[in-house]
Amino acid sequence: MAGGLLNVSWVLCLLCVLQMVETVSGARAPSSGSHISSQFPASGVSQTSVVDCREVCGLNASDRCAFVRTNPDCRSDGGYLDYLEGIFCHFPARLLPLAITLYAFWLVYLFLILGVTAAKFFCPNLSAISTTLKLSHNVAGVTFLAFGNGAPDIFSALVAFSDPRTAGLAFGALFGAGVLVTTVVAGGIAILRPFTAASRPFLRDIIFYMAAVLLIFTALYRGRVTLAWALGYLGFYMFYVVTVVLCTWIYQWQRRRSLVCSMPATPEILSDSEEERVSSNTNSYDYGEEYRPLILYPETTAQILVQALNPLDYRKWRTKPVYWRVLKVFKLPVEFLLLLTVPVMDPDKEDRNWKRPLNCLHLVISPLFLTLTLQSGAWAFRRRCQVEAVERTSSPSHPSADGVYEIGGLFPVWAVVMIAGTALAAVTFFATSNSEPPRFHWLFAFLGFLTSALWINAAATEVVNILRSLGVVFRLSNTVLGLTLLAWGNSIGDVFSDFTLARQGYPRMAFSACFGGIIFNVLVGVGLGCLLQISRAHMEVKLEPDGLLVWILAGTLGLSLVCSLVLVPLQCFQLSRVYGCCLLLLYLTFLVVALLTEFGVIHLKTV
Repeated sequence: MAGGLLNVSWVLCLLCVLQMVETVSGARAPSSGSHISSQFPASGVSQTSVVDCREVCGLNASDRCAFVRTNPDCRSDGGYLDYLEGIFCHFPARLLPLAITLYAFWLVYLFLILGVTAAKFFCPNLSAISTTLKLSHNVAGVTFLAFGNGAPDIFSALVAFSDPRTAGLAFGALFGAGVLVTTVVAGGIAILRPFTAASRPFLRDIIFYMAAVLLIFTALYRGRVTLAWALGYLGFYMFYVVTVVLCTWIYQWQRRRSLVCSMPATPEILSDSEEERVSSNTNSYDYGEEYRPLILYPETTAQILVQALNPLDYRKWRTKPVYWRVLKVFKLPVEFLLLLTVPVMDPDKEDRNWKRPLNCLHLVISPLFLTLTLQSGAWAFRRRCQVEAVERTSSPSHPSADGVYEIGGLFPVWAVVMIAGTALAAVTFFATSNSEPPRFHWLFAFLGFLTSALWINAAATEVVNILRSLGVVFRLSNTVLGLTLLAWGNSIGDVFSDFTLARQGYPRMAFSACFGGIIFNVLVGVGLGCLLQISRAHMEVKLEPDGLLVWILAGTLGLSLVCSLVLVPLQCFQLSRVYGCCLLLLYLTFLVVALLTEFGVIHLKTV
């Protein structure tokens, strides 16, 4: 993971250097810069002008703050921090490189938050839910566990689609991650451990993915997504799930019959839980056996609470290398807050991770956290404060002066939630014991799922906002930011987990995960994101592709899929190192062409 974070930091530092060079040499002002300066003189800024926010760098340093604060194109509806105002209003012009550097470190830390939340809290609760609902591994693998693996991508897409100005960021991230996974990850697996791919699962997944990409291409060509198309994307993914289940059933039925010849024991699909189980069994060592006391004694409630809230395993700390310890130090604050707010149910443990004092505390903190971070709370905090300055509503529930909803204008909603949670926690504490989990313990998996989903959504919102701010500073399109920084950041975990599986001798598992997960990300990310936007705005979603770049991105993704569909069967599904090197070369070529297109070196000739 450290290598991926260094890549993100390296790109941002390179952009920072370019910005410093442009500042010293006089900045690259657009051709319309004089027109903009006349619109926004030093004495005042026009309140009605709507100009592309990227033009702020062409203004005088004294005019930039007023431009950002008054231009509607520079405002963001969601998130906790206003990054553009922070850059241009709270940092002097000469300290712009420092502001960008701080934003770069904050962006890397946000990606770290996304990874920790998804891996240690979101995915385990999804696995517990699928176990509670008694879903098969195949159904769980293409639904709940696929959602867990793609949570950062999905939530980033949902946040990006909520604003038409950042829709290109969603397409760039989803397609960019698709190109990255089908070239770099698949090629790296073939280079690390050449193997023979499972023919039928490979053909099934790549054909479905090609069909999904074709549907997205059609939406981009039409320039809009209607309600029928959004539902169609979700319905097509449900058809894929049904196909996986039917293929698995047919394969197992054929194996039982053994009609003609013995069939190779190739699994039809491998769920994420199976992959994690294999990797954990091969690498893990139970250090607790060495330190377990000979005479067991019951722990007190206070000891259970302190131990449950401690994110650091001292025995593992002593055995890990230095880089792991440094990364763990940065993770500790996030992990502590997540342990405090997100319950985790583990059906594989004997006690199912039942910690009575902490779980009772979760009954108070988790609903309170949900209330304060939902869209009616923190998401629209700034908008509600501005609206209330103009008018006050007389509805039974309305926001107060500090942006918190109140019942009857007297009692805040969060106080009601806290009182109800405290009463429920008290009943649970006195009705249960420390040693045995209650019968309703499975409900904590759903509570943990909701809370961790809001954590991921909050972090994804900040990621999208900070990437858009960096795009304004460096005058980069949302598409190129999506296919580079956002795609790399969200795919770091998949890259390293798949490479680790390949090195451990399970390349087929890693290769299957390359195509199964991105089908979910593309169809559900675009379908659900557009569906939510349509339900909010009551109108179809308008798509405005960033010129030639988005078509280069879409064409490269289609080309990589066609190459794999043709070349892999021609090699009798034997993936060699030569095939892997060709995929890596394709990605490098695509990256160079995309950057040259972004900076105008490659462009369409206008007639």
